[in-house]
This record gives sequence, C-alpha cells and structure tokens, in this order.
Amino acid sequence: MAAELVEAKLMISSVFVLLKQLPKKWDANQNMVMSFRVSDLQMLLGFVGRSKSGLKHELVTRALQLVQFDCSPEVFKKIKELYETRYAKKSSEVAQPQPQQHRSPEALSIHSSYDRGSTVARTSISTTNIDYPALYGKYLNGLGRLPPKVAKPEVRLVKLPFYTTLDELLKPTELVPQNNEKLQESPCIFALTPRQVELIRNSRELQPGVKSVQVVLRICYTDTSSPQEDQYPPNIAVKVNHSYCSVPGYYPSNKPGVEPKRPCRPINLTHLMYLSAATNRITVTWGNYGKSYSVGLYLVRQMTSAELLQRLKTIGIKHPELCKALVKEKLRLDPDSEIATTGVRVSLICPLVKMRLSVPCRAETCAHLQCFDAVFYLQMNEKKPTWMCPVCDKPAPYDQLIIDGLLSKILTECEDADEIEYLVDGSWCPIRAEKERSCSPQCPILVLGSSDVNGLLPTPNGNGENGKATADVVDLTLDSSSSEEEEEEDEEDDDDDEGPQPKRRCSYEKGLVSAC
Repeated sequence: MAAELVEAKLMISSVFVLLKQLPKKWDANQNMVMSFRVSDLQMLLGFVGRSKSGLKHELVTRALQLVQFDCSPEVFKKIKELYETRYAKKSSEVAQPQPQQHRSPEALSIHSSYDRGSTVARTSISTTNIDYPALYGKYLNGLGRLPPKVAKPEVRLVKLPFYTTLDELLKPTELVPQNNEKLQESPCIFALTPRQVELIRNSRELQPGVKSVQVVLRICYTDTSSPQEDQYPPNIAVKVNHSYCSVPGYYPSNKPGVEPKRPCRPINLTHLMYLSAATNRITVTWGNYGKSYSVGLYLVRQMTSAELLQRLKTIGIKHPELCKALVKEKLRLDPDSEIATTGVRVSLICPLVKMRLSVPCRAETCAHLQCFDAVFYLQMNEKKPTWMCPVCDKPAPYDQLIIDGLLSKILTECEDADEIEYLVDGSWCPIRAEKERSCSPQCPILVLGSSDVNGLLPTPNGNGENGKATADVVDLTLDSSSSEEEEEEDEEDDDDDEGPQPKRRCSYEKGLVSAC
C-alpha cells in the first residue's frame, strides 16, 4: 500500500512538472483534459490508439503527454468535443428539468459543432471510439445527450497455446487505406505503463536478447463471424520508432508449382521499443489488394514446450478407469453389424519419431485409441505450429489434448513388447514378435535340378553313411539360366559329333506313377 502511495505521489508530481512545461497556448486544452472524467480520458486515449488501462492519474499523465507531443488539430478538436459534450449535458439537465418540444439556441450551436466534427478525417488505424464524431450528428437529440453506444461486433483472434495474454494494448483495429495506392502506411502511437515496463524488465530470457514477456503485434482478416488466425497482408513491413522489425519469412516448397507458405505468427516488437513512459510509434506498411485486415497489440508471456507439457501433466491426465471404459465402448458388440470386433491393437511406438512412447497423448476429439508422444508433439508445434493429429490427420489443438492414463500404466508394466491388444472386457495382452523356428523341417525338400540317375523321387527314409538323414542343399547363388545355356551348348556339340540320337524313355519303378 505504501508503495502505491509513493508511486501515486510521483505520478502527481510528474503531472505538475508537465503542466509547468506546457506553453500558454495549450493552457485551454490542458484545463479541459484535467477536468475530464475516466470515461472521457479513455475515449480520448482510444481515439489515438493508446492504452486505456490504469488508474486516473496514469490516464491524465498520458493525456497531457498527448497534448504536449502530438499537437495535431484532430486531437485538439477531439478534446474540445469531449469537453463540450460533457458540459452541454450538465447545462441541459439544469436548464431543462422537464422535456420541451423546442430546442435551445445553445443546443443548436453544439449540434453544429458536431456536424463540423463529423467531417474530420480519421487516422489510419481506426478504433471503435473514432466512429463517435460521425455518430454525433446522426443520433444526438435536442437534449444534448451522448448517443447510445452502438453494439458493433469485434474482431477476435484465436488463442495461441504458446502465448498467455497479460494486457490488451490495442484492440483488433481495421487497417484503413488513405488513398488508391497499392502500398499503404498505418501509424499507431501508444505508451507502456510503469507496471508493464517492470514486467518486461523482470522477465526471464528465453534466449539471449529475447524476453519471455513481450509486446507483440498480431494481424488477421477483418472478420467478426469467428475467431481469426494470424494472417499477414501482402508486402508487410513493420517499423517500430526508427527501426524496421523482422517479419517471419516464407517456408521453401519442394513441390513444383506450389507457392511457398509464410508462417503467420505474432511479431515481437519488444527489443525495438522504449521501455519507459515515452511514447512508441509503430508504422505498418501493407499492400491494399481488396482484402481487409485488422491489427492488435498485446502484452504476452511466451511459454515453452516444457512448460506446456508440465501444464498438460497437471490438468490433462485421463484416469485409467475412464480410458478402460472407452476401450469397452469401442469394442462393444453392435447388433446392427455383422462383424464382431474381439480386440484392437495399439502400438507402443510413437508415429512421429518411431520411438517408444514416454507420454502417451491424443486429442479428446479423435476416434482412435492410438497415441502419440506429447513431448515431441509439443516440440514440433513450437517450431512449426500446425496442431494436426499424426494418426488421423485431424485438428488436435492443445486444449483438447489428454494423457492416456491406462496406456501410461501399460508402458511401465510392459517393457518387452512394442504392441498390445485391448480385449472386449477392457483388459490387455502384449503382442511379442514371433521367434524364427530353429528346428529342421520334418518333410524332405524336393531339390530341383538334382542329378538322379534313374529320375526317381527321393525316398523319405533315406539314410546317409552314419544312418542319419542327409539334407540336400541347393546353392542359390548359381545362375540357373547360365547353367542351362551351358548344358544346351554341350548337347548341341554331342549332336553334331554323333548325329541324331534316338528318343529315350524314362524308366519308372513299379508302384510309381508319372506326374504327366
């Protein structure tokens, strides 16, 4: 509590220092800003795209910095409009306690100022608050009240597992083209609060020069129907203060005729920002080719795959009994099916890295029992986020992942098998690889091309010299075609020398029948 009081006193003293430094021509705007309420200050800061969060003295400090450093006519006109709107409401409530049919001259003059304000050109990055000057002339009635806030659907961005949002510095705001040129520039000005600066400075480093707490820029399509994924516009370039920020490049494509894809991720701006109360200026350069894009600024904490794995082990383990019930459900007899399933095999090898599973995991939306390793799955999505199941090739987002408690138990109990089979009653049995038979065959082998004088089949009870059965060996390394050619050449030579030979008949022993 004492620290907050000291910080408040310092902020108030800084406000008075700013008041002394302001020129006399800004006294009127300074007095108007000092008389604003919190809602008026938030509307003014939202008009220029600055942060609207914080206590009142923080908002006043930001607004006075705005008056001192951003002396644009649009800002002064906005301050005047907010001031006149607030005090016109008070005067109308005092002067008109009962509803009247005619409007006072004061109210008419205020309306004319609203009509003039509606013609003010908007800044490049428009916010929902910027639409109020245009709405004043349409919806403001004779009582001089503010119009009811029109509920407009907002652009939402999908939640990223590796980024935890701490603060929203700028809501998703449409990039508005200023002319018909293909290349557009959209500036944005904002300042960090002392608390946000301390969060960044005190955060740990993920790698040299990269803090875990970051200010990131996210860009997506302007579509309010569903949460949008990050999507960059063509020819994108991001400039922070006086330096350009690096944007992820394209993935090379090995397939012919396929354009390379660019990984659209949040762009880290922290290393180029002023980590103080000074204002930061961000300029987004983008190609205007018909599609509408929105940008947002967020203070996030970047997570690692090890941290996500630890969180999954804490909240994502499915009890073995629930997994066993799922196995029974899968193998339950279907009366409409003619085929009964008595078991299902599950491999203990991860399909991603072909290694034994250590943390068996799958998506709760998947219909299969086969698991993959959560360690490698999270590491792969940390490098290249796809969040697709490697078994069924369907979406497997992080918030849908579960750790199979039954298969984890099986992995500790069954260490000598790479595959198991689930049975109908929910039990399981290991499936081990069959060993090669070392015993000799019981039936004799017919050797093709063996030289038998009488052309007889070998007898099954033939004994060798020592009374043991002799095994005929076939040398498979010999080329059968070459040996046949040599035999044919020898026969031709014999035929040339001796002339045509008479046909020979094969003699058979009594009791043997020819296979012809």
